[in-house]
Amino acid sequence: MAVEAGARREERVAGRVWTVRLDPHGRPSAGAVRLFCSRPTCADERFPGGATAGRKAAIGHVNTHLARIREGGGPRGEAWCACRAADCAWHTPDSTAVRRGGANPAAGAVRCGGPVVLAVYADRAGRLWRIAEMCARCAAATPNCRVLDTAPPPARTAPAGAGQAWGSPDTKPEPAGGTVGDGAAAVFSDHTSSLAADAASAAGPAAVPRARTSSPAPASRRAKQWGKIAQRTVPHDLEPDVLRLELIELGDAFRAYQQRPEPDLVLLAELHERKARAFALWADVTGDGSLHHEAKRAQKAAQTTREMHANRGGQAAGDTVSGDGPVVERLLTRQQAVHARSVLDYTAAHAPRPEAEVRLAVLMLTLRAVRAGTGNITGQDLTGWLHNDAERVLEHLVANGWLRLPGTIAEVMASRSEDPTAIAVPTLLPERPHPFGFGKTTRARISGWTQKAVGDRKIRNKKAGAATRLLALYTAAHTRPDGRLGPAEDGGLDLNQVAAFTALTPDQVGEHAGLLVAADWLTEADTAGGRLRGQLTERVLPLGGLL
Repeated sequence: MAVEAGARREERVAGRVWTVRLDPHGRPSAGAVRLFCSRPTCADERFPGGATAGRKAAIGHVNTHLARIREGGGPRGEAWCACRAADCAWHTPDSTAVRRGGANPAAGAVRCGGPVVLAVYADRAGRLWRIAEMCARCAAATPNCRVLDTAPPPARTAPAGAGQAWGSPDTKPEPAGGTVGDGAAAVFSDHTSSLAADAASAAGPAAVPRARTSSPAPASRRAKQWGKIAQRTVPHDLEPDVLRLELIELGDAFRAYQQRPEPDLVLLAELHERKARAFALWADVTGDGSLHHEAKRAQKAAQTTREMHANRGGQAAGDTVSGDGPVVERLLTRQQAVHARSVLDYTAAHAPRPEAEVRLAVLMLTLRAVRAGTGNITGQDLTGWLHNDAERVLEHLVANGWLRLPGTIAEVMASRSEDPTAIAVPTLLPERPHPFGFGKTTRARISGWTQKAVGDRKIRNKKAGAATRLLALYTAAHTRPDGRLGPAEDGGLDLNQVAAFTALTPDQVGEHAGLLVAADWLTEADTAGGRLRGQLTERVLPLGGLL
């Protein structure tokens, strides 16, 4: 929008907003969607193919607008914050009252300010996208919002006599924005006066702080007044100054790490640790709860990175492993291996029948449905796990109520990857107490690890049955970093526990362990003294569960 000629110098144009939305269209059972764009020149589009086609078109539509915005010069530094125009309802927690005509949020909760940025918001459901010119603080406080570009601050004309206030007429004050010159200064999108500034002016001239060094700072350091980290803009006026400099330096360090030709997990863990400390302090200073959440994520990322580094080295405290051998790239971290063993224990306790084939099917289907109680399978999946027993096992699971199918077993066996069958496990549905505490990334890693162990090529060549594959999985999950079975203090696995999981008798475990030795899964196997002793071969050492 353009402002009228003769308007006051303080007036600025309103921030632009583009909203792209997917709405249901027609009968709900048809699954059709309608794409709506808030720009008057964009016509509505309809997609009978469903939400997937609609999302693809919506993302393309958003990218088209972004390209036009860049061609037009990007975000405008003189624009008001579009989020502020909406009473900051995009990020204010209690925005329902605002939308219903209630009181505006408190000024302390809005915290509107910073340079004008071009930001894109996408909701988690994939139904709404919003492009907006908004202030950096609102963008940082809005969940699922990504900053794409930052506008240069608008130029301001210094009042007459301002130069004399700093000494000689040729002397100019340092711009507040750090990267601007010729009298320009960083402008906040919030035009309300600063309480701290008003109090300072009322109290009289403040004491001039001591200089950091005796010599003037280099131009490069003076110019680095603000930066970006984790898609957040660090305000140039953030206090304390040491926190602002640490956040700017951390953002540069993360970007430099991304350009490294080889990963350095020790360095990456240190960066995540520094980020956790800095974001926690930033949250305390500003009162922004999302920064506390980001600090916790950084702390968790640091711990996971250290575990990855330890796993690659293949050593743990208390183990004596030669450092001359090759580094082992583990499929699971130590914590993920703990979660994997919890899934194995759950399978043994909740399988409706004690047969090895049923237990194997329960394990694989649990990993498919562990997050929400539902998942997809194909006939090829089932025959890969159970060979000729797939239909019989499915009948048992359905008859016992452990599994629900939308159709017949024959339809499930005929399904293919392009049209999988949706299954439901009642005990894992959201209304039931959830037995597992890991997320989708860990679930995917455990599922991939299980599939590699159960579908090992050399075990398949030996035509090993479900009991042998369960034994292979159990041994992999209960190994030390050097590949030996069981904890170091016990020297092996309890034979009765192994037999209970694999649906074998203790006497049969030794026979199936011999099949694993023949399949180059174990280097040796010994069942003397009521314990299964052995060691994983070098080729399957990456599958080791790291006790």
